[in-house]
Amino acid sequence: MDIYTTSSPSSSSQQEKKRKRDGVFGPMHLTIFLTCVWATTILYGEMLSYWVPLSTCSWPHLSPSSSSSSSDDHHFKIAVIADPQIMDSTTHGFPRKSFILELLQFYTDLYMRRAFHSSILPFKPDEILFLGDQFDGGPYLSDEEWQESMSRFKHIFGLNEQTRNSYIPIHYLSGNHDIGYSAYYTQHPEVITRYEKEFGKRNYNFTVGKVEFIVIDAQTLDGPKEGRETSSSWDFIQNFSEANQNPRVLLTHIPLYRPDNTPCGQHRSSPIINQRVYRSGFDQGITYQNYLSKESSELLLSKIKPVLVLSGHDHDQCTFIHSTSSGPVTEHTLGTVSWQQGNLYPSFMLLSVLSGNASSVSNDDLNHSVSSQLCHLPFQTHIYIWYLCQALVTIVVLTTWPTNGFSSSGYVGKFFEFIKNAWHNFTATVKEKNDEEDCEYEMVWDAEGTMHLIKKAASKVNSSNVDTRTGARGNAVSRPTARKHQQEVTVEMGNQTLLEDPKLPSGKSKVIRCIQRLVRVVKLVVVIAAVNVPLYMMLLFKDWIER
Repeated sequence: MDIYTTSSPSSSSQQEKKRKRDGVFGPMHLTIFLTCVWATTILYGEMLSYWVPLSTCSWPHLSPSSSSSSSDDHHFKIAVIADPQIMDSTTHGFPRKSFILELLQFYTDLYMRRAFHSSILPFKPDEILFLGDQFDGGPYLSDEEWQESMSRFKHIFGLNEQTRNSYIPIHYLSGNHDIGYSAYYTQHPEVITRYEKEFGKRNYNFTVGKVEFIVIDAQTLDGPKEGRETSSSWDFIQNFSEANQNPRVLLTHIPLYRPDNTPCGQHRSSPIINQRVYRSGFDQGITYQNYLSKESSELLLSKIKPVLVLSGHDHDQCTFIHSTSSGPVTEHTLGTVSWQQGNLYPSFMLLSVLSGNASSVSNDDLNHSVSSQLCHLPFQTHIYIWYLCQALVTIVVLTTWPTNGFSSSGYVGKFFEFIKNAWHNFTATVKEKNDEEDCEYEMVWDAEGTMHLIKKAASKVNSSNVDTRTGARGNAVSRPTARKHQQEVTVEMGNQTLLEDPKLPSGKSKVIRCIQRLVRVVKLVVVIAAVNVPLYMMLLFKDWIER
């Protein structure tokens, strides 16, 4: 015996009304929701994430021994940036003017421009310090390519823009990616001339407040001793007077010597790089080195006697304390500001320097005249991975979302009205059990003698509504149900039963459904993109256009 139950048109209309009443979350509602999610994601990834350092980072305090709460008002503020290394054709070997190189340059330059204008300048530094490697392939670029990189550098860091920030003094260090090591610049002295024309001297000093900053061209220190550039750098170092009472900060692009496998502190994100020094065969000039030699480092510390050393070159953070005859000296190696130079966590540093106008400065305050704070920039690689994952999730959700949607009342309404619905469900369950008890089954035989059981409610069924028609080879029975009062229709033709809306579609129907679903997904993606692509482009050009 078989029991078949299907819904009549009146039942479908009642279900449709119920769907509307319950607030079904259909594909269009889903599209609106995903559009808002994408807009929020883009706003954070392209703008709001660059504001995070403003709340997570601050200017460091000076002189912990001072009891004056206003001591922080008497200091200069210096923003320190390391290794921007403007990408060029030497970076990954892509041909100049190729599409992939232009694309990488755009997004790398855009990141640093946003970081500088949205994360660094809002701190309102009094001066800005670059620790070297402004370019990537600086020594090997033609004059035309070098000038092109110089124009991009000025655009990224707003050197061409006439704004209230244009008066901020900027100090530069030379790096190995700017002039090369001694083995190269001795054979191509024009690279030094080209660098000094734009960035100024490579060995010099300047004073901020009560602190003297000593800038050293570290690429020359371990070169051939008879070389002109090496001799010039050491002569500059030897001329410093030890009688100067102002504290000093040593600035060198290449870090000072430290033993192999020395821990670098909690901010280090990559493995420790040990010392490597390569020399050319014919003049023993340096072709590459990770750190200065031990002899050069000790001589620098003994001659200059700094209270702090700042360096770059390593592209990752490292803090190391040097032991000297005058006491321990801390060196901070600052990571790169670019997200394309091997560090997933770009950073910059805020430096507070004791002001020369501060009154009643003790000797102990002079020993704490400089304080530093490392600040991290947005993790751009993570943001792009986030975009990719969200795009995949969007496609999957749009593809698998039911055409009829989900009822929001089942997730939201029942959550806020849990007590009321619990009682309602309890009473409804009791009623359903009573209805089940009232149900009876009627036996109906067709023309061929096959028996069928039809559920009925004996106490509620009106016999006038029962319509039974018997044909030569079939029997049709129509009766109302006891609970839902919906028509039940069973159609038997011999031994084969024909059902309305079969559950198993044919192969052709499956293909049609897949095509329809694909078209639907494409349409919904277009709707999401129509809102968010213009938003994304607006944010790109807002930050790229000079102000």
